[in-house]
Formats: sequence, C-alpha cells, structure tokens
Amino acid sequence: MKPENDQLLDLVGDPFELDDLLAYQEGAIVSRTLVDSEAVTLTIFAVDEEQTISEHSAPHEALLQVLDGTATVSIADETYEVEAGEGIVFPPDVPHALAADERFKMLLTMIR
Repeated sequence: MKPENDQLLDLVGDPFELDDLLAYQEGAIVSRTLVDSEAVTLTIFAVDEEQTISEHSAPHEALLQVLDGTATVSIADETYEVEAGEGIVFPPDVPHALAADERFKMLLTMIR
C-alpha cells in the first residue's frame, strides 16, 4: 500500500527529468512534495524570475540542487550564485534565503 505522502511511487518504471515534474507559473513560486517522511522530505520548486523565498531557518540540514536556471542564495552573511547542475547545503538553524535571478527550479532534500 502506498503512503499518501510518497509521490515517488507514482513515478516507478518510467524514466523522467526532475525539472519536468513541475511547471513554472508567472509571478509565482510553486512546489510539489515527492516524499514527506520522518527521515527525509523531497520537494521540487519552480520559482519565477524576481521571486524570493524570504530569510528563514530550519532545524534540519538541507541540500538544494538547482535543476534549471540560476538563483542567488544567502546563508548567514554569505551570498552564492548557483546554477543548473550545482548544489548547496543549508546547515541546521542557520538563516538562509533565495532570490530568482531568472526562472529556476530546484530539488530540496531536507534530512531529518
């Protein structure tokens, strides 16, 4: 039986591109959670240009993997430019934020 919060099982058996799982929406940030378990959360985000995710922190470390486009990421007092194919780690309990320099998609893996 498939858990309600595990959309990965819907994808079994057919190759796919991660960035094809979620479409951009003009002027918006959209997300699709693929897995939400006690151990990990996998969420894809599609962020339209000039959109931001305001500064926040989380109690768990997280891995951001850019699937398409570029973004500016701030972690504490440091700023980084990340582009498709690159990743960056958010440490637990450290403030971070994102800004879309252009449209970008990312896979966020939160490890609990």
